[in-house]
Amino acid sequence: MTMTAIRERTAIRAETISDYQAFLDLAPAWNEAVRAAGIDHPFLEHAWLRTWWECFGEGSSLHIVIVKEGDEIVAIAPLILTPVRMFGIPVRRLGFFYNAHVPRAGFIGDAYRAIWDHLLSERKSWDVLQLCQLPEGSPTLKEVRRLAGRDNFPIGVWFSGASPYICLDTSWARYHDGLATKHRSNLRNRFKRLNQTGPAALETVTAKESLSDALEAGLRLEESAWKGEAGTAISCDPQVRRFYETFAGRAAERKWLRLNFLKAGAQCAAFDYSLEYKHRIFLLKLGYDPAFSALSPSNLLLSMALERAFEQGLDKYDFLGESADWKRCWAKDETPNYWLFVFNNSFKGRFLHFIKFRIIPWLRKQ
Repeated sequence: MTMTAIRERTAIRAETISDYQAFLDLAPAWNEAVRAAGIDHPFLEHAWLRTWWECFGEGSSLHIVIVKEGDEIVAIAPLILTPVRMFGIPVRRLGFFYNAHVPRAGFIGDAYRAIWDHLLSERKSWDVLQLCQLPEGSPTLKEVRRLAGRDNFPIGVWFSGASPYICLDTSWARYHDGLATKHRSNLRNRFKRLNQTGPAALETVTAKESLSDALEAGLRLEESAWKGEAGTAISCDPQVRRFYETFAGRAAERKWLRLNFLKAGAQCAAFDYSLEYKHRIFLLKLGYDPAFSALSPSNLLLSMALERAFEQGLDKYDFLGESADWKRCWAKDETPNYWLFVFNNSFKGRFLHFIKFRIIPWLRKQ
């Protein structure tokens, strides 16, 4: 090994951050690491993860691994440690800031070896490393799987669904002409009927000063249709509502927020909660007034929002979440997402791996 290699090796070190204030203090360096890593979505930004932790972190402890070269942060593994049960067995799960409201995740930076070696040195503190919502092609998925396999840790990968998206690399007219004939006909007829109620218009709120009333109106719309009845609307859960309200304010400060409303005259027919980040649109939530349900108002809103995205020269419209028929009416391409499980190389870890990836699949085939 050359002296240069020795210096480079000794200059890189990893440490674990478990204190909330220390996490807050990392914000400037964290965001710089996200920028340097070229991450193309907002779900690893400090503001997103901070908001998630404040709203959903109860019962877990921070376990953020940062890798430094000298005084500079070059990589981050945004992890939390949570006591859970798997198959009735108490388990210490190390994983992302994750629940159903997190569409994408990963490590920040490319110091995977340093992160893994640090987690290896802490293996007495965790039973399973569960990394959720890693998109196909994710270096985190590839490298952690490779490194854990090298050290003979039991591994499993689970396909969690595919997220449709649209590349905005053509014109709106050409894209629109490529949609299914029936879909275009439905849009045309429903716009005509909507305009009979009042002129159809797209209204977008981005400024924090206008946020409170607009978000309240949007959440009422989302709750008024089937999501309210099913108990899945944002307003049905105080923690979920707090998350989207708090993040809306922080996203507005960073000029990411897009609250879109489909108006029919003075009436609001549909609403979406989106983010614009690095020339891409990310659709988080949709809602509509059931009084307009016969007109498929969410599709009409999408049509107008997509047309504007094309006109603005944006790169991509990402529907996030799992694939669905209504998304496939618009999008032909999808991003597969995976969960990576790395079990501790212990009797307990190997037993849990055997149940999840051998016994459970066998039982499902019976």
